[in-house]
Amino acid sequence: MILVTGAKGFVGSKLMKICKDVVAAPSLRNASLDQIKRIVSESGADTIVNTAAISDIGECQKNPESSYIANVQLPVFLAKACEGRKLICFSSDQVYGGLEDNGPYTEENVNPANIYAKYKLEMEQRVLDICPDAVMLRTEWMYDYYVKKSNYYMNIVNAKDAVAFSSRQYRGITYVKEVAENMGNVISLPGGIYNFGSETTKSMYEITSQFIEELGLEIRLEDAPARHNLWMDCSKAKRYGVIFSDVSKALMKCAKDNGFEIKNNSGKGDFAADL
Repeated sequence: MILVTGAKGFVGSKLMKICKDVVAAPSLRNASLDQIKRIVSESGADTIVNTAAISDIGECQKNPESSYIANVQLPVFLAKACEGRKLICFSSDQVYGGLEDNGPYTEENVNPANIYAKYKLEMEQRVLDICPDAVMLRTEWMYDYYVKKSNYYMNIVNAKDAVAFSSRQYRGITYVKEVAENMGNVISLPGGIYNFGSETTKSMYEITSQFIEELGLEIRLEDAPARHNLWMDCSKAKRYGVIFSDVSKALMKCAKDNGFEIKNNSGKGDFAADL
């Protein structure tokens, strides 16, 4: 049995829909350690997947105290409450935002560049100190057809005129359905930190250009100023069977899952393969 925190959120709701034997935790906002211990104990779960967080970087900058409670204190309380249960916490690729090299980044070297990322890194370290068997998933920008939260997929398919992405930024983006589908293998991971998501060798501009073409969207793509890479090497998790489609293939899976007709399936590149 899996206890899911943040079960009504972007990731949590997908876990509740796809994974078997799941139970939703009640809201843990401002919950004490004793309250969380009781919730965990009464859930009957042997695995806890913590998706609850404040993930808006700007909001975390404006309200660091609230961010700390959600992004550090809650996972620490869960670690203290897990008592032999498997604990899985969602972290972020933002921990690489201050590195000087261009990546792709492995798990060993980090340099957070904002409060959200600093708190995620502190969370990883404190939870693993308490619970060495816990699994920390450094996730990428996740997307789906989801109207409650801005994400890459919705930004593209709902664009009216133009979108802008940099030809000098490399990062992974991940279909949240594949996140949920990988949970079985994630539960079996040894304790530690894992880069987690789809990989690519293309820039965000190239990814978006192909996606627009394949869907036949009549929007303009502009080349945005360079941004720091958030380009992860996910080979550590892959060695344990945690496998994602590459970025381009996953985007087309998402489009097909949500009823989009593929307008320009030319057979070129990654989009047309293995669909």
